Parts: sequence; C-alpha cells; structure tokens
Amino acid sequence: MNNHQHLQVAIEEAQKGLAEGGIPIGSVLVIDGEVVGRGHNRRIQKGSAILHGEMDALENAGRLTAKDYRCSTLYTTLSPCAMCTGAILLYQIPTVVIGENTTFMGEEELLRSRGVEVIVLDDPACKQLMADFIAANPKLWTEDIGE
Repeated sequence: MNNHQHLQVAIEEAQKGLAEGGIPIGSVLVIDGEVVGRGHNRRIQKGSAILHGEMDALENAGRLTAKDYRCSTLYTTLSPCAMCTGAILLYQIPTVVIGENTTFMGEEELLRSRGVEVIVLDDPACKQLMADFIAANPKLWTEDIGE
C-alpha cells in the first residue's frame, strides 16, 4: 500500500466515527506496510478527554516494542494536536502522514524540529469531511479543539 491507500483506511475510520455521532478524525499505525492499529476520535462516544484518532489507533495497536514504533508510520486525517504529537514523540514514530492541515494546524513544526518526517497530502476528502462536520456541529468541534 502507498500513502494514499493507507490514508484511505484512516478516512474509513473517520467515517466510522462520524456514523457513531463523533468527530470524523481517523488514524492508522502502519509497520512494514501492514496496518497494526486503527482508530478514530471517540471523545463523544466514550465521554473521553483523550481519545483522539491517533490515541485510539495507538491504543488499538496494543503493546508494541520500542523498535516497532521506531519503524512505523502514523497516518491521520487531520494534523495532530499537542497531545497526539506528544505520543508520537514519546514513541519515536519517525513518519507522520497527514490528510489535511487547513482545518486545524497542529504541532507539525514541533514534530519536524524533533526529526519526524511530516508529509501533508492536502487530501480533498479529508478537508470536505471536516468542513461538513464543523458546519453542522460547531459546538462539538469547539469542545474538542478549543476556541
């Protein structure tokens, strides 16, 4: 699979979250071309303060070795926030592929400053998913990302 195919799996996760009444942000963790963890933002569904898409994907990947994380790639439909960036740095994930950063510009510069390769695909489907969600649910978006 290539970057766009793996991002498509993250988009499917985002759509799953939206169908559950949540915020449509999805993520997958990939090692050696294989998806080992997938997740979506479940803050609303679980009443959680921390279940962003990236955090859910990491949780669903289960226990991995430090070596596994250091050869992985994290795909996310939206630029990672400070919390998710912290997890990326903690586990030394070397590459992050982002669907879009127009809706929200996360901590990309911090990631780059710490040696993480950041690839922004500027994906139209990711942009449309978030634009539609924010237009229909501005209060939920503000609750999750702040003002």
